[in-house]
Amino acid sequence: MLNALEVFTTVVVGLMVGVEFSVAFVINRILDALPEDSGQLGRAHGGRMLGAVMPVWYIGSLVLVGIWAVAGWSHHGTGMVVTAGVLLILSVIMSVLLLVPINNQAKTWTPENRPADWKEQMNRWDRFHYVRVAVIVAAFALLVAALT
Repeated sequence: MLNALEVFTTVVVGLMVGVEFSVAFVINRILDALPEDSGQLGRAHGGRMLGAVMPVWYIGSLVLVGIWAVAGWSHHGTGMVVTAGVLLILSVIMSVLLLVPINNQAKTWTPENRPADWKEQMNRWDRFHYVRVAVIVAAFALLVAALT
């Protein structure tokens, strides 16, 4: 049963990392290259869509890692699982304090109501997001290493 939990948790976290990596290095680059207001509208839509899904995914991943750490406490690799959990906690804190406030504003923007500095705010969100991606990639790598 523990093996199934380990694999399921690793897959759930890995998929989350893949989505966030794609947002950082693929989706936002595509949106930024679109003409006129299309990119900003795409970011607003993405903010609404992913803003609804990702909190559940982040918290669910953290809960699964916590269950794995407790269930496998006496097993090899538990230190890596606990460290991955700490990194996921850091990613949630970063999200709540740094990324969500920007996203909550940006998801309501239209070409008519966006602030003059909207691109700077998106660049700031991107920088925070790059750091968050690095944190969750590290967490994922630790979970993979704990499986071996």
